[in-house]
Amino acid sequence: MKVTINDVAKYAGVSIKTVSRVTNNEPSVKQATVDKVNEAIKALNYQPNLAARNLAGTKSYAIGFIYDNPNAYYIIDMQNGILSACKDKGYELVIHPCNAKSDSICDELTQLVKHSRLAGLVLTPPLSEDPKVLKALSDIDANYVRIIAGEGGKEQDGLTILVNDKFGAVEITQHLIDLGHKEIAFLSGDLHHESTKERLLGYKQALTKNRLLLNEDYIIEGKYSFESGVEGANTLIKLTNRPTAIVACNDEIAAGALFAARLAGLDIPGDLSIVGFEDSPFSRQTWPKLTTVHQPNAEIAQVATELLIAKRREQDAKFAKTFTPEPVIRDSSASPKN
Repeated sequence: MKVTINDVAKYAGVSIKTVSRVTNNEPSVKQATVDKVNEAIKALNYQPNLAARNLAGTKSYAIGFIYDNPNAYYIIDMQNGILSACKDKGYELVIHPCNAKSDSICDELTQLVKHSRLAGLVLTPPLSEDPKVLKALSDIDANYVRIIAGEGGKEQDGLTILVNDKFGAVEITQHLIDLGHKEIAFLSGDLHHESTKERLLGYKQALTKNRLLLNEDYIIEGKYSFESGVEGANTLIKLTNRPTAIVACNDEIAAGALFAARLAGLDIPGDLSIVGFEDSPFSRQTWPKLTTVHQPNAEIAQVATELLIAKRREQDAKFAKTFTPEPVIRDSSASPKN
């Protein structure tokens, strides 16, 4: 027969309500009681029914992951990070891809919160950067945590995870400059992502810091895709004074640029150095392996979810945390030929 909460309560010698408090990770239970209940749960192999708990209780135990991002590796990392926090705290995950440019995006998300009885939302760019979305969620008192590009030191509204993309872009561009490159191009992602703007700003700051000329022909607007990297690299390769190095806004773009360069007969990194951003599996699956910027997406998502759950349970929770991406030097960057 299936073990019930009544069996656990009887085995542990506590009330059903106490067992419920322990399985819900409520902070008001004494540690000795928590240990006693967990021992009973383990001995009886009790599995709490999260779906039933959501329906029966006044609280919800589901976290929504809301995204509009074509990068499958990014999505998988984020899901794994959120799931890790959810499993640890007894929550379920609801995944909701959407179109951030849709005219009905605000209604879509508010209806999702109401109908799915979500305890909170993990918002990723560009949704986490859209004032209309944030206002619509705040108007229905929805709990959410934002993951956005930005630097620490500034006061943030609500729960926020900051990723210092600008610093990472400065560092990876500086790496190329230190190798001796002066003609450095930039392949951007979608400009409605704040991370694109921050990475472009970091690239420009590194050039300015080293008194290198900013060539507008070297800045190619694109999207966060392999195909965009191919197109952008082809444009740069055809220039009379082509660059000796490329900073790509993410690894998928960098992989596309590498593909296009090799088709054009260029040696990487002998004729052209190419670097990416994010340190996704793309960066380790290319030949040569990509120099990139490590961004711990799974950890970022896990911390964001833990912050969201902690606030909901009225525990102490910091309102902002900053992650600083760092360069990872591999085989796709080298000194330019004389």
